[in-house]
Amino acid sequence: MKVYFNNISRISDAIITMYLSKRTWTPELNREIIETCDRVFDKNGEYEVFYDTKDKEKVDDWINKLFKWGCKHTTMLRFIDMSFTIEGLHRGAQDDFDAHAKRLDNRIVRSSTRLATFGTEKSEFYQGKIVTTDEVLNMLAYQLPERIDINGRPFVKMENGYIDEEFANNKDVMRGLYMLSIPSNFIFKCNFTEWAHIVKERDCNSHAAPELQEMVEKVCDKLQSIFPQLTKEYWYSIRN
Repeated sequence: MKVYFNNISRISDAIITMYLSKRTWTPELNREIIETCDRVFDKNGEYEVFYDTKDKEKVDDWINKLFKWGCKHTTMLRFIDMSFTIEGLHRGAQDDFDAHAKRLDNRIVRSSTRLATFGTEKSEFYQGKIVTTDEVLNMLAYQLPERIDINGRPFVKMENGYIDEEFANNKDVMRGLYMLSIPSNFIFKCNFTEWAHIVKERDCNSHAAPELQEMVEKVCDKLQSIFPQLTKEYWYSIRN
């Protein structure tokens, strides 16, 4: 299972929120925040390799204040989106993560068991831990028949079982034989406030599936590598 960072978007918008409540916002400040952040961050929201020291100091001061107040005033952190692509998480764990689709604002798209075809492949977590009946039969050199009759109807052999011959090419029927150990890919987008809730529910301190825990930890590690303030303790401090 691999975790790919795509981007963090428009942290400048979140910084601007700090100056609205007490009417300290001005058009000039608005422009300064956006332009300074554009110089310090690259197109994916990570720090540029080369940046002006004064710009960096100014942005760091804004971000420190933002994260200080954002854990209490959570709407501020909702302005920050992050995007990750996940490769090879087993389908059962992906379904557990998908339970948070509302917190992702439904911004998750997955490999479809209806449109794609899966075989006997397993996610990394299940490799060496489980063996399917078909695999055992192959090890024993026992060949199941390619076609059998059940109650007078022909069934043909597929991965993990048999399908009524009439539906042999129907992917809605085929996916009924897929196991939750199959590896799946997906992309998701989430704002920082909602991510804090997911961390509390699915990190290494939770009862989540081990591979899902690993995914959440890898996402957190990447975010902290960009912003050191984003420790596990920080996510837990966010009131959500």
